[in-house]
Amino acid sequence: MKEADECSNIQEIRQEIDKLDRQIIAAFGKRFEYVKAAAKFKTSETTVKAPERVKSMLQQRRLWAEEQGLNPDVIEKLYQDLVTYFINEELKHWQSKF
Repeated sequence: MKEADECSNIQEIRQEIDKLDRQIIAAFGKRFEYVKAAAKFKTSETTVKAPERVKSMLQQRRLWAEEQGLNPDVIEKLYQDLVTYFINEELKHWQSKF
């Protein structure tokens, strides 16, 4: 990957952004594998939803966003949407075992 300041035109910048987005989406896919694997350790719908864990995770993501110079509200929203989706999928996966 080129660094942003090494790109000589908008096409190169877009190509690098596309590469990053592909890696980000692949990482989300990997994250989802762990979410599904976690279902086998969950004993109830409450443990799947894990509201306290979600709350602390979102707080940590906000801190990481700030460290990167990103808007923590935007990152929290992104993760809230992602986690809501993953929890719903994990619930389906967990419920299918019963």
